[in-house]
Amino acid sequence: MTTPHILPNAMLGILGGGQLGRMFTMAARAMGYRVTVLDPDPDSPAGGLADVHICSKYDDPGALQMLVDTCAAVTTEFENVPAESMRFLQARMRVTPSAECVSIAQDRIKEKRYISGAGLGVAPFLAIENEADLVQAMEAYLPGILKSARLGYDGKGQIRVKTAEEVRTVWQQMGSKPCVLEKMLNLKTEISVIVTRTSTTEVSTFPVAENQHESGILDISIVPARVPTAIADKAREMALKLAESMNYVGVLAVEFFVLDDNSLLINEIAPRPHNSGHYTIDACLTSQFEQQVRTMCALPPGDNYLLKPVAMVNLLGDIWRDDEPAWDKLLSQPNVKLHLYGKTEARIGRKMGHFDVLADDVNAALAQAIELKQMLQQAE
Repeated sequence: MTTPHILPNAMLGILGGGQLGRMFTMAARAMGYRVTVLDPDPDSPAGGLADVHICSKYDDPGALQMLVDTCAAVTTEFENVPAESMRFLQARMRVTPSAECVSIAQDRIKEKRYISGAGLGVAPFLAIENEADLVQAMEAYLPGILKSARLGYDGKGQIRVKTAEEVRTVWQQMGSKPCVLEKMLNLKTEISVIVTRTSTTEVSTFPVAENQHESGILDISIVPARVPTAIADKAREMALKLAESMNYVGVLAVEFFVLDDNSLLINEIAPRPHNSGHYTIDACLTSQFEQQVRTMCALPPGDNYLLKPVAMVNLLGDIWRDDEPAWDKLLSQPNVKLHLYGKTEARIGRKMGHFDVLADDVNAALAQAIELKQMLQQAE
């Protein structure tokens, strides 16, 4: 049975009021929908733009019931929302993506086992869930990276290790909690694919992004990715296969390692719009946030056509000093689009905004983006 479309003027709910929730809110309101944000932060970036901000914890029964009573559908901007909250909502209303899909991405052990079980490649890994697991042979996974199974993002909860003894020591330093020991591989580059899926027949992918990181945080995304067509096509194929396996509804980001031999392994997934898809706001006919609205409203995906090559640069709190950064260096460029997230406090490593550089050639876009980034970093 086909799910009825949810049309403009309906109230849409979102769990989380960070920058992803803010950009979702902007897209939804532009399309004529109203938005309720549930976030415990009174200064959340999305809360100030939403029609309603429920300033409560994500597991507050009264807040969750308010979403049920007032919203036509609910989505999330992050994967670490309490699973019971998702299940409570899903039993009473349309929730995209499903609680089951979100739970896969909440735990690296579960995520890697699921991806592997779907017949898709992941880096060699060893699950370390308790002290007894530390006696396993680890040589095949070293040197490696010990990653916390839950709550790690942007390089947090990840420490490089070279020996089994280091694994044991670092595991204890990380609180003796479940972790994944993942073998370090020689990478050619990293890419990502963002899938939009409303149903089996209503599915699409955005152009593949090439991603560069600094200290575990996404620094620059380059679109279209400078990889052979065969690699880009394979990445799309793998991302679609995973979405199909999960019976996924919503926007799904799939990050890949491209190895030296051009083979592809899935690094991790995000059951939501993704930092590497921010370029879509300016460079695509439909943004990833409009797609998020469309899928939760049971509408088919919009056209993902890339209007121009683009380079997206993250703006971290590092460039804030005694005053605001020199925005005139960006705003004086007619082909540059600045996006700030409305956060009240700039901190080292905190994502405060991004900018997109659009050009006729992807390498020209990247060169200008790097130059502008350096100018912001050097500005007094």
